[in-house]
Amino acid sequence: MEKEKEKIDDELTYKIIGCAMKVHSTLGNGFQEVIYQRALAIELRKAALDFSRELEVPVFYDGEEIGTRRVDFLVEGEVLVELKALVLLEDVHLAQGLNYLVAYKLDKGLLINFGARSLEVKRLRHPKNKMPETIPNSKSNNPEI
Repeated sequence: MEKEKEKIDDELTYKIIGCAMKVHSTLGNGFQEVIYQRALAIELRKAALDFSRELEVPVFYDGEEIGTRRVDFLVEGEVLVELKALVLLEDVHLAQGLNYLVAYKLDKGLLINFGARSLEVKRLRHPKNKMPETIPNSKSNNPEI
């Protein structure tokens, strides 16, 4: 039963990645993040995926709310998707995605960078579960990933 759920989960992340690949292959790199965010929303809708965009979550310190942060997408109430449009992802971007997983109490997410020549995708797992992994050869001209 656990393997069955894992397979369904993977299908969801693959669909999201496929949508991102379509956006990147159409637009390429060089646009601001908001442009990719709008285009990805269109592709997620076309893929019949339920999502929330710019979802705000409170941030707590020692039990007190100290502010809020927004995540780019929450897909099917399960997968957090954080977008970037940078030449190079840095550790701080990975930390941001992992912090969002903790704040939203979610197990998995995707960090997607549209700013590089090839689409970059990192799978995120809640820090108490697994370390993030980079999807090898996640080039925007290979929709099979």
